[in-house]
Amino acid sequence: MKIQVLPLSLVAASLAGVLFAVTVPTIPWKTGDRSRPLPPKVDPGGATTAPSDAVVLFDGKDLSAWQQKNGQPAAWTVENGYFAVKPRSGDLVTKQAFGDAQMHIEWASPTPPRGKDQEPGNSGVYLQSLYEIQVLESNQNVTYPDGQAGAIYCQYPPLVNPSRPAGEWQTYDIIFHGPRFDSAGQLTRLATVTLLFNGVLAQDHTSPTGPTDYMKRPPYKPGPDKLPLLLQDHGQPVKYRNIWIRELK
Repeated sequence: MKIQVLPLSLVAASLAGVLFAVTVPTIPWKTGDRSRPLPPKVDPGGATTAPSDAVVLFDGKDLSAWQQKNGQPAAWTVENGYFAVKPRSGDLVTKQAFGDAQMHIEWASPTPPRGKDQEPGNSGVYLQSLYEIQVLESNQNVTYPDGQAGAIYCQYPPLVNPSRPAGEWQTYDIIFHGPRFDSAGQLTRLATVTLLFNGVLAQDHTSPTGPTDYMKRPPYKPGPDKLPLLLQDHGQPVKYRNIWIRELK
């Protein structure tokens, strides 16, 4: 009898097929079932207004939904319907904690740009205060790919670079699902990030390797399912406006 020896690549592929078999979900309703509950109605809002079921984090008037990371009152400046980083005042966090969510955030880098590489317009949107989507002037300024605007910082560059010129308003629409851990602290679900950057897909259900950090890739650690949203003070007066968030249940 002749014994066939499979290449390791084929063995690994076969094992992968066993270990990661896909389970097709079962829908507990008949097709076209009129007794199935209807989705809740939501007013979608407009270009500058949030959906009716969203938590408005900035309405152009005040920073009552925010505080400094150290717990002090928000020190960033508010004017003309936006607020701006007050350099060296520290990061800003929401008073409310959030879990899985849809978010809308608009930002604008200073003009004229100051500096190069990681300087001009540097800030960051930290999902659950842990996972940074980079904010940076990336229309003309060049830096390392996983450090430009739309990147999951120091992990994944954006799929494309749809950045507008410095001083113009940019839009992040984010779908975020946080990680999950079992009672023993073992990771059971990776976090995922989907990002539309100025309406263009820049992160497609991307799974961070863990929290983001400068030139590091820390591992996941067990923690709460809900944590505040954080905006970074990186020493540049980046502007923000029209921020809202919808928790996903």
